[in-house]
Amino acid sequence: MNKPVSKPITRALLAATAVLALGASFWPAASAAAQSGAAQPAAATTPAATGPIRIGVLTDLSGSLADLSGRGSVEAVKMAVEDFGASVLGRPVEVLAADHQNKADVGTQIAADWYDNKNVEVVIDLPNSAVMLAIQELTRRKNKIVFGTAGGSSDFTGKACSPNGIHWVYDTYALAAGTGKTMVKQGGDSWYFITLDYSFGLSLERDTAAFVTGAGGKVLGAARHPLNSADFSSYLLQAQSSKAKVIGLANAGGDLINTVKQAAEFGVTQQGQKLAGLLMFLSDIHALGLATAQGLVLTESFYWDQNEGTRAFSKRFFERTGRMPTMVQAGNYGAITHYLKAVKAAGTSETAAVMKTMRDTPINDFMTRDGRIREDGRVLRDMYLFEVKTPAESKGPWDYYKQLGTVAAADAARPLAESECPLVRNAASAAKP
Repeated sequence: MNKPVSKPITRALLAATAVLALGASFWPAASAAAQSGAAQPAAATTPAATGPIRIGVLTDLSGSLADLSGRGSVEAVKMAVEDFGASVLGRPVEVLAADHQNKADVGTQIAADWYDNKNVEVVIDLPNSAVMLAIQELTRRKNKIVFGTAGGSSDFTGKACSPNGIHWVYDTYALAAGTGKTMVKQGGDSWYFITLDYSFGLSLERDTAAFVTGAGGKVLGAARHPLNSADFSSYLLQAQSSKAKVIGLANAGGDLINTVKQAAEFGVTQQGQKLAGLLMFLSDIHALGLATAQGLVLTESFYWDQNEGTRAFSKRFFERTGRMPTMVQAGNYGAITHYLKAVKAAGTSETAAVMKTMRDTPINDFMTRDGRIREDGRVLRDMYLFEVKTPAESKGPWDYYKQLGTVAAADAARPLAESECPLVRNAASAAKP
């Protein structure tokens, strides 16, 4: 999965040196010398302290996660920059974008080149938790800022936490606390997982299993598959033979869509088992169609039709993209807006000062009410339980959800007492007499 980047790709990236304000440059990879994250000579650009403030959207532009983030995430970041006036502290704000190809080494190369040669101050989006966790470590070393808005592993603010990392939209703990906990309460006390076999899927399975067993339920087994699988028949047969009441789908994007479609072909739900989409996005429901997705219960932090504010933003986003935004895309807008406000308030783009200002400032926008960034980097926000409507209930295109309830911010985040984040442990030790 993590193959070396070819020399032709490397030359293609190094040739892409022109960066326009608010322009998105889609680069497949960065220089091989940047792979290790070692410092490189600065390019002949304006000094970072007075030149443009650059934001890098590192995303999936061509793979199974492109619909939930991808070009829509780039547009959301550009919207935030434009709405802020495209400058801060007298410096223009520019947006770069690249495809990490769902490979941690490719993502690390791109980010290292951005940090060392392009004066990028912050990286955002990062679908694919393996990539997100790799960029977290690089960003720590480079003393920059990273927003994990699309990747879900709760390890990002757990054992892999960083003083420079912020988990903005959701994590696997929040999804487990929402969908997993609700399904157990509804009688789904035996589970079998179909799990994407990398850090995100394993974290989601782990966090959901903890809620299931904590409530007195049982986990009967798990089948794990690689990214971008096409055939889920063997995994579904294992899940059916387990006789579990709930089949927990600990995958995402194209893998999740294929699993649900093939489960419908196998008649899984007709035979009495329930499907739990542990991470589903509006884009997934759109791809599946209501006839296939109806009745699924899921947890999200945003839906376009929740209130006047979400509808106003989503209408503008739709005009640019032809699609309603996912929670990741809406979260990218909110995160960059919060970042730019902090730069302005701090009077500098220096990392420590901006991070402190972001932590000290409550988050209030169309998506978030009285949110805050905790010491481990986790944004405390409410999450929402939704059920997918039937075709008869839907009033038109993109009218897909009905809200079942709210998971309060305090319940959606892993308690600090259970945290593996060294920052939390060190703070607790320092507070002792």
